Amino acid sequence: MNLQSHLETLQGRHANLELKIAAEGRRPSPDSTTLARMKLEKLRLKEEMERLRS
Repeated sequence: MNLQSHLETLQGRHANLELKIAAEGRRPSPDSTTLARMKLEKLRLKEEMERLRS
């Protein structure tokens, strides 16, 4: 897998997590543990993308 396709994969996963986080936040009783886990994973993906870009 080349760098560009790897970045695109990470961006897709990041965007998907953003949608899941928004959906969980709209629920009547959002699961704070699930939200925290997803936000942490989203941050990890963002950091990995930034590292690969530099």
